[in-house]
Amino acid sequence: MHRSRNIIWKNIEYPLTLIVFSAAVLFAAKAHCQDSGAQPVPSPVTTANVEVPIEDLELLLRPLTKEELVVEANGWQNCLKQKVQDIAKIRIRLKSDKRLAEEKAKTAAEAARSTQGEPSAASSQALQAADQAASAVRQTQQSLADQLPELIEEKAQIVKRMEAVLSALELKGGDVTAYRQYVSALTGIALDASDAGSFYAVAKAWVFSEEGGQRWLWNIAKFLLILVLFYFGASLVAGLVTRGASRVRGTSKLLVDFLGKFVRQVVMIIGLVIALAALEVNITPLLAAMGAAGFVIGFALQGTLSNFASGLLILAYRPFDVGDSIDAAGVSGSVDSVSLFSTLIRSFDNKLMIVPNNDIWGGTITNSTASETRRVDMVFRISHDDDIAAAKATLRSLVSKHHLVLKEPLPVVQVSELGESSINLICRPWTKTSDYWTLYWDLNEAVKAEFDRQNISIPYPQTEVHIRREGERP
Repeated sequence: MHRSRNIIWKNIEYPLTLIVFSAAVLFAAKAHCQDSGAQPVPSPVTTANVEVPIEDLELLLRPLTKEELVVEANGWQNCLKQKVQDIAKIRIRLKSDKRLAEEKAKTAAEAARSTQGEPSAASSQALQAADQAASAVRQTQQSLADQLPELIEEKAQIVKRMEAVLSALELKGGDVTAYRQYVSALTGIALDASDAGSFYAVAKAWVFSEEGGQRWLWNIAKFLLILVLFYFGASLVAGLVTRGASRVRGTSKLLVDFLGKFVRQVVMIIGLVIALAALEVNITPLLAAMGAAGFVIGFALQGTLSNFASGLLILAYRPFDVGDSIDAAGVSGSVDSVSLFSTLIRSFDNKLMIVPNNDIWGGTITNSTASETRRVDMVFRISHDDDIAAAKATLRSLVSKHHLVLKEPLPVVQVSELGESSINLICRPWTKTSDYWTLYWDLNEAVKAEFDRQNISIPYPQTEVHIRREGERP
């Protein structure tokens, strides 16, 4: 008897010692926490009602500190995690039931093939039982598939509220990068195309859900509406700027046209940014990337930026205007327009030439139509045997009678050179810039006719050739 008691005591001695030791450790730890004034781990308060309206949630979040908002963000993250786990369980169950239904159907098919002729009562019962089992599995699948859209909608609502918490945390200096990455990894809808039932149910629910199809349909409508409004608004604002700039005295037409086009493009870019924001596209990384790439692009496009700077200088100093006839960068013609990078010049035979602004600004610009009046420089040649006074009087008479010649400044008719085969007379009347070529052509024709009438010859270039025989003195 005594020996049996020893055996029992040895069997319970170790577990009893372990229990007593563990209780002592727990008691000591509890006493230490109470003595040291340790605070309990804070728990979120806004997750008590996961269907809290967004407006109410924002009011609840407003007085919270950054540390308290971190607790709320963790709470909503756990809610999202739990909801995603529920969805995953249903998807796993659907796949499992699908495999079970396939096995039941396969069993029923094998049983049907195994029966030859008139089936027995046992085989009929087996087929009926297999069909009932497959039907029950399909009903369970349908029930689970019907739960998926509701769970996905609940997940979208949780994500929406978590975004409100993250926005409040970010506003108060918190780091929300990890939270947003987590949300981004769990958002969206994973459709299983192999399961037609669940695929159709989830897709249909997403299309008609407030956070799914309805939301994106409204976003696309806002995107298109904003683009259309800004398109017409850009035209309206550009027209107002053009009319206002054209009323400023001394403003060139080039500058007026440039301001209109520039304002139109700026307004359209602003409209595109706002439209992308309405489409829920985060443009902040895009703008940051553009700013970072601008420095590199600046070095890569030095020539283009030089043309840009030259274009601004041309618009500021106005060496020419639309419609002016200029000679610049080796080309001649009439100015069509000036952009920030190039100038369009239409040649006198109607060829359009696109000249970089840097080539124009860096060289000599000759503007033939910048002044209201121009001097027509003409040279007429007469023979050494002709009367110089009569030729000069004829030129003065023709110039004074022409209606396009200005009275002031006075025209000049003088002998400019005694050439080898002719005497060269200059004729320099003044006229309006727009009448330059008309006067030039009229005087040439009139002088030829009058010289012929007065027998004043216009000699051809002549060269005298003297031939000597060998041995003759010159």
